[in-house]
Amino acid sequence: MSDSLILALDIGTSSVRAALYDSTAKRLDETFVKNARQLVMTDEGGAEIDAETALLQTVAAIDEVLEKAGDKAKKIEFVTASCFWHSLVGIGAESVALTPVFGWADTRSAEFVKTLREKFDETQVHNRTGARFHPSYWTAKLLWLKNNQPDVFEKTRKWLSFADFLAVRFFGEAATSVSQASGSGIFDARQLIWDEELISFLKIAPEKLPLIADDAETFVLKGEYANRWQSLKNAQWLLAIGDGAANNVGANCVTREKAALMIGTSGAMRLIYEGEPPQKIPAGLWCYRLDKKRIVIGGALSDGGGLYRWLKDTLKLTGTDDEIESQIAKTTPDSHGLTFLPFLAGERSTNWNAAARGAILGLNSATDPVEIAQAALEAIAYRFAAIFEQLNEICEIREVIASGGALRESPVWTQIICDTLNKPMFLPDEREASSRGAVLFALEKAGMIKNISDFPTDKGQAFLPDDEKHKIYQSAKQRQEKFYGLIY
Repeated sequence: MSDSLILALDIGTSSVRAALYDSTAKRLDETFVKNARQLVMTDEGGAEIDAETALLQTVAAIDEVLEKAGDKAKKIEFVTASCFWHSLVGIGAESVALTPVFGWADTRSAEFVKTLREKFDETQVHNRTGARFHPSYWTAKLLWLKNNQPDVFEKTRKWLSFADFLAVRFFGEAATSVSQASGSGIFDARQLIWDEELISFLKIAPEKLPLIADDAETFVLKGEYANRWQSLKNAQWLLAIGDGAANNVGANCVTREKAALMIGTSGAMRLIYEGEPPQKIPAGLWCYRLDKKRIVIGGALSDGGGLYRWLKDTLKLTGTDDEIESQIAKTTPDSHGLTFLPFLAGERSTNWNAAARGAILGLNSATDPVEIAQAALEAIAYRFAAIFEQLNEICEIREVIASGGALRESPVWTQIICDTLNKPMFLPDEREASSRGAVLFALEKAGMIKNISDFPTDKGQAFLPDDEKHKIYQSAKQRQEKFYGLIY
């Protein structure tokens, strides 16, 4: 099997990536495809994409990879994927989508979070499912649909993630991975089943949810796609894992002492390790799964690189990105005296307040746009520090591996986060960590490698913390927490 190839898909909310990899997890660069896209944001808080459109975008990426691969496509034995977590779509007869694909950022169900908190002991539910009550998850979304679109709710035969929707269309089976199910908010992360109390309350019959597949279970194409992709007709397809989990695997963050920190449009910090969830999951964190033997625990920020782009556009920052970065780098930490609450897209970790909004405190007539930008970058670092503190209660983190386009474009921001956390940070050269992670996952499940940790990643650029700057940032973080408490 040494000459066999793996087709890897990385299906995100902002792009669909695809490429071929060999059995050593090395990418065949000439086959790489990246197609950008965006979810539609609505005035009432929607974040969605038409299900058929999203399907066609995935199909187009596969078409393009196979065309680029030429005769190499005949060597594809496995297909693996990472896919964005927390999506929800309802399908009816003939697997026709009755709803759009709702993304994690869709906040229209926010009003039903209060209902859920009144009905249930949220701490108990969080400790079972690893998820708090929040619009990101299926729990609130399904309750919103049940109340606002009762006809659609009744007609829906299956509730799926987008990854599961692809499985229905490609394989004719409504099946999901443990990883994707664990990001739904209605999955018991300890018993590895759909949470009986929640689905009973939501009046979702178990048969309306996808079957949870074994970790190494594979599928084959059927129908029109078996005919469309002759070179993939006999390939073994693994069900998609969550993109965040795949990112950790690709960055070789699969042990207790290494955390992955990613900033794309949003941000996240995660640990993966073999074992069970903590006896008591910290209130500010979520806990999902990579597979049946490994958990993924961490926190997520709704604002990340998207906030930085917003700052550049809204503040009309003059000069190139490098010039802006240079100005910030020369400035003493927190010298602006501003307190920035970075919740333009609401809050997930650590307080799970979807109604939180951004604020800038301490402005005066001398404040300039670069100071506001600096305060915002530091503010995101403080939110990561809050996640880090709760993760560190579970296990001692010795180093942080960074990834994501926002950090690659901003070494200054990476250093700010490093100083705030007071831990060494590394930025590997690997730019497609999620795709690589899905490949390593496939290699392990196919028995081609013993363990996903067997393929370490070069650490790349190192960032070392400055203790004096850390002390300044700690004080500023406490000020941010004080103002948060006064407002929210």
